[in-house]
This record gives sequence, C-alpha cells and structure tokens, in this order.
Amino acid sequence: MTREQIIGNIKKKQSYLCVGLDTDLQKIPSHLKSSSDPVFEFNRQIIDATWPYAVAYKVNTAFYEALGPAGWESLNKTLNYIPADCLRIADAKRGDIGNTSAMYAKAFFEQLHADAITVAPYMGEDSVRPFLQFKNKWVIVLAHTSNPGAADFQLLESKVTDRKLYEEVILKAQTWASPDELMFVVGATQADKIKHIRSLAPDYFFLVPGIGAQGGDLGEVSRNALTSQCGLLVNASRSIIYASSGEDFAHAAAREAQKIQQQMAEYLGQII
Repeated sequence: MTREQIIGNIKKKQSYLCVGLDTDLQKIPSHLKSSSDPVFEFNRQIIDATWPYAVAYKVNTAFYEALGPAGWESLNKTLNYIPADCLRIADAKRGDIGNTSAMYAKAFFEQLHADAITVAPYMGEDSVRPFLQFKNKWVIVLAHTSNPGAADFQLLESKVTDRKLYEEVILKAQTWASPDELMFVVGATQADKIKHIRSLAPDYFFLVPGIGAQGGDLGEVSRNALTSQCGLLVNASRSIIYASSGEDFAHAAAREAQKIQQQMAEYLGQII
C-alpha cells in the first residue's frame, strides 16, 4: 500500500484509526468458542463492524503465536480478511541479523501478505534493511514506547551528541528510508514528548498505540503530532474489541470505533 493510498483513505473516512486485534482466546465471548476457529470468527465480526471507521488494523502476532499452528492459521485468515483499503500491520517486533531479517520479511510480506511490520532497531541498519526491499510495504520502527521500562534504555543520553537514545533512533532511521516506506512507533502515553518527536521526523507517519484502555489522550496526540497530510495512525485495541463480552460485542465495538472516528474527523477538519 502506498502513502498516497493511506492518505486517500484517511481523507475518505475522516479517520486515522487503527484497530488493534490483540485477540485473546480467553476474553472473546463464550458463544463464539464452539465455532471451528473462534479467534478468526471474533476478528471477522470485529472487522466487519469497525471497517467504516478504520484505516488500518494491527494484528499483534504474539496472541496468535501462543496458540501454535492453529493460531498461525487464524493470523493468516485474519490478515487476508482485512479489506484492501486498510493497512494490514503485523505487530511482530522483529529484527535480527540480515539473513534472518530477510526470512522474517518473506514470512510476513510474501506468505502472510501483511502491508507493514513493526521492527526493533536495536541491532542497527543491517537488521532493518531486508524489510525495506519490498515494494509498497512498510517498516514501522520502534522509537519511543509507552511501557514503564522504556526509560531503561530509550532515555539514556549520548555523551557524544547529548541526545537521548530514542532521538538517535529516529534521526538515524531516516537515513535508511523515506517517508514513503518507513514509520515510527510512538506511544500515546508519551504525549508530553510527541511535539518534540514530531519536530525530529516532520514528514513520517507515526503509529501511536496506547489510546483507550492504556490511558493515552487522543486530543493531546492529535494537536501535537498531526501534519498537513495527517501523519498519524492511532491504535486502539482493548477499548474497542472488548467493549462488550456479550453477543452484542461487534455492535459495541462499532460504537466505540465510531466515537473515536468522530473525534478524529474534528481534528482532521482543522488541517486537511
């Protein structure tokens, strides 16, 4: 999927919502558990209900890998079911020596048909470069995350440049790829820093998890990081997909997604 296609869909739907499919078999409604593939059936109904309001779906692969071969099948069916106008993100956080990364890239881009993959940049350029060899695919580099342990390394300062490690990652990664093929993960609970982070990467899309159940503030993120071309994909997972545990779960998910989309439309109206 190209940058122009992403921006076009954002304008069409007046939304920059990414729905996170962190589907936990233990949390899906009990009436689905008798189906042949409960995880996929849950995802299918969530996608059908939220598609009018979403421009991307982020599938956290850990929730599928934990289920073994059946989970991989659910993952494969889910990624292939996501409508073609939405960015299909494999939240896999891969990153290894070059030949291993090349195999990860083939797995997610050629076999699972994802449009994008999250990548950990700790091992440097040669661990990221193989993911960039695929046309119209996206690499989403972890930059500044929301978890408490982010401070352990991401906030360490270089004695050479006086910049923090996450700043070095953002600046260095821009020398690897253009805004047409690379994005950054920036946690929503880092909203106090997001204006500064935007100044470091003014032309790149940010994938921002942490809205909703994790407490991130959509307004603060939007005011400080939206660009003239939007430049944001804001992810909400639990607050949407687990809005109800009953048979109305898909309708409840649609209501939550629509609420977020309506807020997003207001912010987009100010810039696009």
